[in-house]
Amino acid sequence: MLFGKTILITGVASGIGTRTAELAGQLGADVIGVDLREPAGHQGVFVKSDISSKAGVDDLVARLPQRIDALCNVAGLSGNMGAAPTLAVNFYGLRALSEAMAPRLREGGAIVNVASIAGFGWRANLNRAASMVGVEGFPDVARVIADHAVKNEEGYPVSKELLLLWTFRAAHQDLFKSRGIRVNAVSPGPVETPILKQFRSVLGDAKVDSDIARVGRAGTSGDIAPVVLFLCSDGARWINGANVPVDGGLEASINAEVLGF
Repeated sequence: MLFGKTILITGVASGIGTRTAELAGQLGADVIGVDLREPAGHQGVFVKSDISSKAGVDDLVARLPQRIDALCNVAGLSGNMGAAPTLAVNFYGLRALSEAMAPRLREGGAIVNVASIAGFGWRANLNRAASMVGVEGFPDVARVIADHAVKNEEGYPVSKELLLLWTFRAAHQDLFKSRGIRVNAVSPGPVETPILKQFRSVLGDAKVDSDIARVGRAGTSGDIAPVVLFLCSDGARWINGANVPVDGGLEASINAEVLGF
């Protein structure tokens, strides 16, 4: 269901992005990979880019083709660089790229955002998340963070809370909905990628180990990539505005605990 489609994938230099690009190619898609670092062995077209600023997004869009079938927003920071750069890449840059590419996505195309189980708290922090998502364009991220009292160590979970809330909203925005473009998210739990060590330093070993213990093992990039690509395919043509937890049952375990059963 991906044969002959052109899929744009950010974050292709490592982890989930690398495996998603490899699998897309194996399934017959033409892959355009984007990253700050050139990936080893990437078989498709590669475009070096930094989406942490409006200028970076504009430069990237100027070098991309006029038509694609799907956009996979995989690139992300762990939070170890602080809240401002993390939010700039994980949400505001991702959103800016998605909005800029919307006119180039074919009718019935797809956007898939790689969120995280770390964004689970968006409901509890709904007012803050809605306010930050409501800031239009590519803002002064440091000012947005200050205005909303986001602590430096909260950068990663907050970025994923915003991404989930925006996914639900974008699925029904005219920019995407008028052309049948589906916007969905995938939320992995802990995944054995190079960035996991950074998550341990940001979230703490106890939290990461507890999450892994709940489901028996950490995930792999190979667990996540097929779900990302399924959401790109015509097989997911009636899935829109959804968040798919790909976490071995972690979210279900947390929900059961919170609900007391």
